[in-house]
Amino acid sequence: MLAGGSASASSLSSFHEDMIKIIDRLPTEDEYRRVRHLILQQPNATQAGPGVTDEQVALVLPFCPHLETVVLTGVPDTTDRTIVLLAENAINLLGLNLSGCAQVTDVGVLEITNKSLPLHWLMLNGVVGLTDPSISAIAKTCSRLVELEVCDMPLLTPVAVRDIWSFSRKLRTLRLCNNPLLSDKAFPSASSRESTPDISNPLDKPLPHRPTTWLEQLPPLILRHTADNLRVLDLTSCKITDEAMEGIVSHAPRIQSLNLTRCSLLTDQALESISKLQDHLDVLMLAYVTNITDRGLVHVARSCGNLRCVDVAFCRNLTDMSVFELAGLPGLRRLSLVRVHKLTDIAVFSLAEHATGLERLHLSYCDHLSLDSIHLLLRKLENLQHFTATGIPALRRKGIGRFSEASPANYDSDQKAAFCVFNGENVVRLRRFLDKEDKRRREAEAKNIPYIPRADDKSDLY
Repeated sequence: MLAGGSASASSLSSFHEDMIKIIDRLPTEDEYRRVRHLILQQPNATQAGPGVTDEQVALVLPFCPHLETVVLTGVPDTTDRTIVLLAENAINLLGLNLSGCAQVTDVGVLEITNKSLPLHWLMLNGVVGLTDPSISAIAKTCSRLVELEVCDMPLLTPVAVRDIWSFSRKLRTLRLCNNPLLSDKAFPSASSRESTPDISNPLDKPLPHRPTTWLEQLPPLILRHTADNLRVLDLTSCKITDEAMEGIVSHAPRIQSLNLTRCSLLTDQALESISKLQDHLDVLMLAYVTNITDRGLVHVARSCGNLRCVDVAFCRNLTDMSVFELAGLPGLRRLSLVRVHKLTDIAVFSLAEHATGLERLHLSYCDHLSLDSIHLLLRKLENLQHFTATGIPALRRKGIGRFSEASPANYDSDQKAAFCVFNGENVVRLRRFLDKEDKRRREAEAKNIPYIPRADDKSDLY
């Protein structure tokens, strides 16, 4: 018995070692039964060749029974026929990425759910023909899912998303970006109370009757369980309000990465809800959430002490006060303050003194900043690897542009002149150049002679 068991274990080990991953090509006949991971992510008609077509994939799949992960993002003409063949033959399928396969419909996805495949992750971004029934079926039948991405789907409504919250209890990552029909009705409610109708003054002239839609008539989503496993939630461009944010946080109290970019209806009240995530939260993206103010962001910074990545680009109501609080976060590594117009040198001095662990910093179009403050910042932030300062007038002086990355080819002359992005060793070179310039200026002042900025790296006065 021991010998037989040992031989069986050895055979299983040999089988797994023989399995292979194939990237951006189809397997050959002798590889059919050995391929475990099929990754086709290069788009068709590349310079390297004509690319893989849906027809070619369909011919191969019936002979590859041991597939565990399949990526078809590089085969945008993928059809339902191919997905049906995959579902019939890859009975051990753990992961599937169909992002960008716009010809796939509910027919193919429903076949995957009918086969009860042991899927752990599924990505359907940009599969624009999918509707609620297929997404609901995924939530109800794929009980092992830990990662689900359903972004850029114009037909997805709150009905299907409510099923995700109700049935997909093991999810660690959920991405719902750019789905125009999603509203508060798609998310858990913080309480069981129905929203009370607005009672207007009886003396006011009554407004014309507007019939309510079936989506508006959906009751609040009341859940008796919590999504304790959920760690990553991306709601970019969803039309949610502060009320939905309160419900999300109360239902998923351990979110680590939260992306609310372009959720423009949110206010400081939403940030108060987010503060309840406390030390669990380490990534917070709030770009274009234009209604938030210092009060809300300060509350988040003081409550969520483990934040390491914060993006508040285009949040134009914020001031130096917010930066003071963010600078005090001990683990802060990435910070975006693009077009936060009210920032001054005082905010930059605070970052220089306290946020010494910063690795990536975006200050583009903060046009009140001086060259002296940026120089101090570069001297203090020794770990800085990426620095963007496009559109800051103080950096439009000769000598600095040569340390910047090349601007995109489609930029006009003004955009190219304002472009300032520094990476890696160029951040160090810029720091050294400004150090030399500062030394020359001090020597000129000491000798009472005119100081003339130069573009070269020489440190002598003449």
